[in-house]
Amino acid sequence: MPELPEVEALREYLDEHLTGRVVERVLPLAVSVLKTYDPPLTALEGQSAGATARYGKFLAVPIGELHLVTHLARAGWLRWQDTLPAQPPRPGKGPLALRVVLEGGGGFDLTEAGTQKRLAVYVVHDPQDVPGIARLGPDPLAEAFDRDAFAALLAGERRQIKGVLRDQGVIAGIGNAYSDEILHRAKVSPFKLAASFDEEQTTRLYEAVRDTLGEAVERAHGVAAGRLKAEKKSGLRVHGRAGEPCPVCGDTVRSVSFADSSLEYCPTCQTGGKPLADRRLSRLLK
Repeated sequence: MPELPEVEALREYLDEHLTGRVVERVLPLAVSVLKTYDPPLTALEGQSAGATARYGKFLAVPIGELHLVTHLARAGWLRWQDTLPAQPPRPGKGPLALRVVLEGGGGFDLTEAGTQKRLAVYVVHDPQDVPGIARLGPDPLAEAFDRDAFAALLAGERRQIKGVLRDQGVIAGIGNAYSDEILHRAKVSPFKLAASFDEEQTTRLYEAVRDTLGEAVERAHGVAAGRLKAEKKSGLRVHGRAGEPCPVCGDTVRSVSFADSSLEYCPTCQTGGKPLADRRLSRLLK
């Protein structure tokens, strides 16, 4: 799933390639992709695109007086093409969900792999009209997001810290992969209750949030859209690396189930050497 660093890199890429261009056509190709119908997609045609904004994992492109907002969800992606095929695409064929054609040639496709179609596109007057944007918590890389603001979010939270970091209503833009990386860097168990952090642990976790995301944004800066997925994977130390040695201590990275996915962690670095109970195994033994 694209998270804050990759979406920020896509925002920069669109700023460079899309700003000032005129939209010729917008072609919806998957029934599930469009979440709004008024204003229609055709209202974007003939209008000039402005500077793209990012809201958590959402991208919002101002086009004329409207905004084209997208959330790439778990398996979505944006693919820029300097030259689009002359033949119009056929709806329902392959991963293509929506195509934006620009005057003078080129444009971009929104694609989604797999069978769970969650990629979402909205046409709105204001990005805050999108429910997912309206409920977002603060951006973790914003100047106003200081250590005290972070501590206030943890206070009273009786949930496990892994779930808190992933909750877009608490902090915008962090998903499964970077929450694993943040917790590994902070040397914190993903199952630790958020409200149980002391002052030193809170500071260490806050610095891990800022440093992990900031470094990932820097790595992705200037990387072409088509190479961002590979760049993300190459920078991950524990997420997606179950069975491999931890780059910090050499212990074996473990995986356990969490909510609708899995998480990876290092027992030596994060849980005092004790493996976490895996509910997937527990269910099989019942």
